Amino acid sequence: MKKMAHDLTPDVLNDRCPSRAVLNHVTSRWGVLILIALQDGTLRFSALRRRIGGVSERMLAQSLRLLEDDGFVRRTAHPVVPPHVDYDLTPLGYEVAAKVHALASLIEGNLGQIIAQRKT
Repeated sequence: MKKMAHDLTPDVLNDRCPSRAVLNHVTSRWGVLILIALQDGTLRFSALRRRIGGVSERMLAQSLRLLEDDGFVRRTAHPVVPPHVDYDLTPLGYEVAAKVHALASLIEGNLGQIIAQRKT
């Protein structure tokens, strides 16, 4: 494993490792759904909000900011009136989105079994 700049080996189980915060951003309730939704291509904020049922404007904006800061989402503001902002995945974002989408698909594919287990 490569050492990071501040002499800490990346280890998500270490409470001081920055990877833990990034993992939290990616696997948060809205982070996962944003990454999956943007796999299909560029979306404007309002279209992304419609695509992800139940997300508030505030939570969507906050989650997008975190994913943008981590380098997974790219925000493109167009200099027009009214403001027009697009969101899409970076190459690293596509890679991460594929992994979380695989996890979501595994859960969806086994949902019957999961629900049955809850009832026992």
